[in-house]
Formats: sequence, structure tokens, C-alpha cells
Amino acid sequence: MSVFTEETRARAREIIARYPADRSRSALLPLLHLVQNEEGYVSPAGVEFCAEVLGLNKAQVGAVATFYTMYKRRPTGDYLVSVCTNTMCNVLGGQEVYDTLTEHLGVGHDETTADGKITLEHAECLAACDYGPVLTVNYEFFDGIDPQTAVGVVDELRAGGRPMPTRGARLCTLKEMAVQLAGFADEREGAVADSGPGEPTLRGLRLAQQHGISVPGFDPNTPIRSKAEAEQAAAAAKAAAARPEPAKADAPPAPRDAKEAEAAGAAANPPASDAKPAGDEAGPQERSLKEASANASPAVASEGGTQK
Repeated sequence: MSVFTEETRARAREIIARYPADRSRSALLPLLHLVQNEEGYVSPAGVEFCAEVLGLNKAQVGAVATFYTMYKRRPTGDYLVSVCTNTMCNVLGGQEVYDTLTEHLGVGHDETTADGKITLEHAECLAACDYGPVLTVNYEFFDGIDPQTAVGVVDELRAGGRPMPTRGARLCTLKEMAVQLAGFADEREGAVADSGPGEPTLRGLRLAQQHGISVPGFDPNTPIRSKAEAEQAAAAAKAAAARPEPAKADAPPAPRDAKEAEAAGAAANPPASDAKPAGDEAGPQERSLKEASANASPAVASEGGTQK
């Protein structure tokens, strides 16, 4: 069994301390990222570690670890290359990109190159249809790619380089990414200094500005409240919600028992009508059926022959 470092154990205690004492189980997701940061995947030892520090059994931890695809259950390369092969990216060439990388790297879905650098996977959707086809490297985007661009990205990664994503922060290894997902800052110098939003992302904002569209009552000059001010406002709203509303003069008296409450609810909520909704009249439906029957051919071809 792998023995986790004291730094990992200290970070685990810090993660658990973020949650109320009776809600420590909520720390499981970041803890799984934390153990993935040390081992490169969620190993059986990692599952046991999370169960131990949270007072759960291994089945409970394993159920969560196997549900989310970001938790890898076997050793994964330094760089997880995910190619979108869903509908939009596929139409734009995503499958061709994936097939090219499969042949170039000599690995298939969820397989890792012999040098341990790259794990390749096809993704059902990367939520970037307006930039397709796309691939991500450790969840950072490379937009508008083609097979040649994709090969160039993986070759640079295998040579020790870190190509700059189209959007987002600078690349880091999967282990470095995991510790960030566990809730700890990326301390590399200039880690988030580059890149910016893409043009399709800004398109809606530019159209809104062009046509003078804004949220009613929105004031862009309103300062963002501090944490203390936000907590004070939330406490005031909670207190106001807890105060009972004054009874209205014309409101019926409150029911005194369950039966009276049930009767009052039934009286205030009559059952839905069985009448057909507007536009769903029987006449047009019957005419459509008659026309379809009149125009239907006498025989319909099927796999097993002709049906009458």
C-alpha cells in the first residue's frame, strides 16, 4: 500500500476543516483530487485513505470515484489529451483529429503512451461547440484544431514543452492540476497571467452593447460587497424570512388539524379539467387521419418482404 506524504495528510486535514463537523463527507470530492495529485490516479490505497480520514467505508468512496470521469482509476500520463467527438465537433472534423492522434501515438481511448507522457481519450462533449473542433490538455482548451495542429501539440508535450492553450491558464501536469482541483492555488509564477476569453465567448456581450440590451436595474458601477457585508446582508435576509407575516384581514383562519388542512387544500385547488387544451381539437386530427389513409400506398416494403 502506498503511504501518503505528511504534506498530503496536512492538506487533507485542511480540506476537511473547510466543512462543518457534521458535514465532513462533503470533503470527499476534493480529497479524491488530492490523492490523485500524489499518485496520478485514484488508487485502491487512495480510496482507503479517503475512507479512513472521513470515517466512511471503501464502498462509499469507490462509488463516488467511479461516477466522475475526472477521477482516473488507473495510472494516467502527465498530460490527459481529450478530443471532442460529439456531434458539432465531429461534423467539423473532431473524429478525424482523434483517429490521427490514435495512429500517431499508437494508443486508443484511455490508453497511455509508453513514455508515460500522454493519455488519450475521446470526450463526448467539452462544452465548446462555438470553438469546434476542440481538444483539451489537462482540461485547458485548444480551439479550432485540425489533425496537423493536434499532432504538433502532442509532439511538443512529448518533447518536454508546454504549448500555450488558446484560452485559459498555462499548462501544468495532471498531478499539478489535481491539487488545484482540490482547492489549492497554483503557485507557479505567471500561472494565470496569459490568454483570455475567445471571440465567440464575447459575441453575446458585444451584441448586447451594440443594441443597448442590459439586465433591468443593473448598475455596472455598483461595488462588489466584501465578504463581511455579504454575510451581514444574508443574515438580515434570513432574519426577515424567519419573521411571521402578519395575517391578512380577509384571509380565512388557519386549519386546526390535518383533516381541516386537507379539506382547505382541496377546496383551494380544484382538480384539473379533462377538457382538451386549445389547438388539440378532435376534428382536425380526424381529417388528418382520413387524408393519410386515403393517400397511403396499398403495400409497404419491409425487411421481411411486402406487408399489406
